[in-house]
Amino acid sequence: MTFSLLGRCPRTGQIGAAVSTSNVAVGTRVPFARAGVGAVLTQHRTDPRLGPRGLHLLASGCGAEETLGALIASTIHIGWRQLAVIDAAGRTASYSGSHVKPCFGAVGTKDCVAIGNILANERVVPAMAEAFRKNVDGHLADRLLAALEAGLDAGGEHGPVRSAALLVVQKESFPLVDLRVDAAERPIAALRALWREYEPWVDEFVVRAVDPDRAKGGS
Repeated sequence: MTFSLLGRCPRTGQIGAAVSTSNVAVGTRVPFARAGVGAVLTQHRTDPRLGPRGLHLLASGCGAEETLGALIASTIHIGWRQLAVIDAAGRTASYSGSHVKPCFGAVGTKDCVAIGNILANERVVPAMAEAFRKNVDGHLADRLLAALEAGLDAGGEHGPVRSAALLVVQKESFPLVDLRVDAAERPIAALRALWREYEPWVDEFVVRAVDPDRAKGGS
């Protein structure tokens, strides 16, 4: 009952994730990312411990496949988990355990991996990956959101989604973008609206942190 994807922009080095589900507050449990390192998705009977563990493996020098293999080998109840990994070079890997409920799927290519479970149909995951690949010139956040929207348009999951999240990292130890809609009737549309409001401030918020003498204002 979750569909999500990881993506990387080779031009900017940004790495990010977008996710939606029928449960509340999906952004607190599923997507994890670290600048210059990579990102991890952990879902379906979600174990949020696997996100930080995956980032630690990536930071130690493991690639996406090695990281995924280590998570699979070291995780109890792995049959209930669905995972995706992207490393700093854009290599991807994914896993769906033997207990993951249909309809589920995964599509991974260079710079993008999409996964989903308890979906309405088999078109959802490929639609996300294709939408991400088509929008090559946009901001990574826009590309991730477009992919999430494409997944919803293709059918989404069996029931209505209730929460959505968007996470992008670039150079700093804090996220470039970390937006969440924890409970709403149309969370993906609400997340798109939130991104439109946030986008003009992205660079300014970084300046306020790293070079406050140049900042334009407040909080």
